[in-house]
Order: sequence, then structure tokens, then C-alpha cells
Amino acid sequence: MTTLRPFRCEDMFHFSNVNLDPLTETYGLAFYLQYLAHWPEYFQVTESPTGQIMGYIMGKAEGSVQQEEWHGHVTAVTVAPEYRRLGLAAKLMSNLEDISEKKDAFFVDLFVRMSNNVAVDMYKQLGYVIYRRVLEYYSGDPDEDAFDMRKALSRDKENKSVIPLKDPVRPEDIE
Repeated sequence: MTTLRPFRCEDMFHFSNVNLDPLTETYGLAFYLQYLAHWPEYFQVTESPTGQIMGYIMGKAEGSVQQEEWHGHVTAVTVAPEYRRLGLAAKLMSNLEDISEKKDAFFVDLFVRMSNNVAVDMYKQLGYVIYRRVLEYYSGDPDEDAFDMRKALSRDKENKSVIPLKDPVRPEDIE
């Protein structure tokens, strides 16, 4: 039985098995602690019955609460290779979407490598659309662009937040 629970500081000593995937961004300790301090409700792990971390999601709320850009953002979601294809990423995403709904967000967004077809397809199955292309998004790989994918939440009754943009943007153009 898998447990979904809040991320704890001591989890940083036990989640390296999840970050071994070359498509998973690994951040510095201060970055993880910043998310844990500012948006603890958005930082969740899935844990096996033996206590092993199977995957995690890290996100935040962004924008101005009263404006249509108020949204939940997925900074990272990843599952250890041995636990993939069990629906854990979908479970983590659903939980983040529920948190964003409770915060009265208009949408949830994320950035994904254009070359990561498995992830792009998964997000599409979860109801996300490609909102725009972000040129040279990944600093370590200037040839790799990203898709900014979005899913409208119930506050966005007209789905304005997910109407795709035609022209690509650069990272510095993202609000």
C-alpha cells in the first residue's frame, strides 16, 4: 500500500533513488528547503510500506490571488524507475491540483522537455494542453526547448488560461 504524505526535511537523505533519472532536475539543498518552508502543502512524497520514497512532487502557488494568473505550479514531479507505471505520478498531480483548487487558482502549469514524449503524453492524458513553447528553457542544454503545459481549474470557467499561444517565448519573457 502506497502512502501519500507531506515531504519532511529528513526525506532529503532518502530520495536520491528517485533523482537518478537523467530527466529529473536535481536541485541544491537550499532550493528544496525553500519550497518546504514556503509551500509545504505542495511538497508531497509517495512512500512504500517499507518506508522507501517512491516519488515526489514539489510545487508552489504563483501570481496575484485576485488576478487570472493566480495558479499552482509543478516545479518537479518524479517517480523512481522501479515504481513507474503504477499511477503514482498521476496521483501526485491530482493531489497538487486539489490543493490548487482549494487555493482558488485558475490553472496549474508545468514545464517539460519537448523531447520527453512519455511525460508529455502522460500530462495530456491528465488533461493538460500545450500552452506555449519556451525556447532554450534548460540552462544546461541550450538546444532543448520546453513545453509550458496547463490545465484549467474550476475557477477558470471559460478556460482562458489554456488557450495556446502561437509564438514561442524565451525564458526571460515568462512572468
